[in-house]
Amino acid sequence: MDRNLPRYLGPYRLIRRIGHGGMCEVYLAAVYGASGFEKQVAIKTLLPECQGNPDLERLLIKEATIGARLQHRNLIQIHDFGSDEGVYYVRMDYVEGADLLTLIRRERPAPALALLIAEEIALALDYVHRCTDPEGRPLGLIHRDISPSNILLSVSGEVKLADFGVAKATKLADVTQGNIRKGKYAYMSPEQVSSARLTPTSDQFGLAITLMEMLCGHRPFDGDSPLATMDRIRAGDPPDLSDLRSEFRPLIGRCLNHDPESRYASAGALYRAIARLRHNLPPAGPPALGAWVRKLTDDG
Repeated sequence: MDRNLPRYLGPYRLIRRIGHGGMCEVYLAAVYGASGFEKQVAIKTLLPECQGNPDLERLLIKEATIGARLQHRNLIQIHDFGSDEGVYYVRMDYVEGADLLTLIRRERPAPALALLIAEEIALALDYVHRCTDPEGRPLGLIHRDISPSNILLSVSGEVKLADFGVAKATKLADVTQGNIRKGKYAYMSPEQVSSARLTPTSDQFGLAITLMEMLCGHRPFDGDSPLATMDRIRAGDPPDLSDLRSEFRPLIGRCLNHDPESRYASAGALYRAIARLRHNLPPAGPPALGAWVRKLTDDG
């Protein structure tokens, strides 16, 4: 991995690496303009060992193409896609804050904040699932990887859903090359674990597991290994929700139903159900969420 920073990738000056995954890494970068203009951005590119792989490059191109169509306050916006000496890169919003996984490892949010985060992600999913092409035809998008590491929280209280490298249109083949299942095992729906056809309600499953993790500090199907976790999800046994407050159990239990048809009819319906739950809790909005993020990032 190239540690010679800062350096340039296209017009962007890479400052430091702020994240990485199985095939990509993300940098904090700066772009400059006339009269002292400077803006911080995030640059996503393939890991050095993945560069030049045509299949992975096509995935990055697909992510940029899909992301360019999506405009919503709860989504990471994609602003540019380019290539520099054969290295593809995507320019995205830079979110000053941290991902949810990093934060909940330090401290669980209060229930009102946890529901606020889930509500905002449900709103983003409702938009994604209803998104159409320029001719008005449904794109049939499913995110497929709703998990804490893909939820970014800013110090001003914004909630952003990231990583559409996994999102696909349902009209495309549902199984990736080599039958590799994408997403993170503990957050996968039963149909995703089984390589069955996915519907938008599959994203509700991952969001419910994320919400339970925020509220309880653990996930409902965890086993001793990824295979054991997948077996528990696939088996369809009702999860143990006894650690949840009683008023939260019906909502999370419905989202975790083994039958996709028994979950909420849409992410919009889930959004409204979460909003009703939040009305019975102390008020919580972006200022309180931002204060929680700042406290944990300052401590970090």
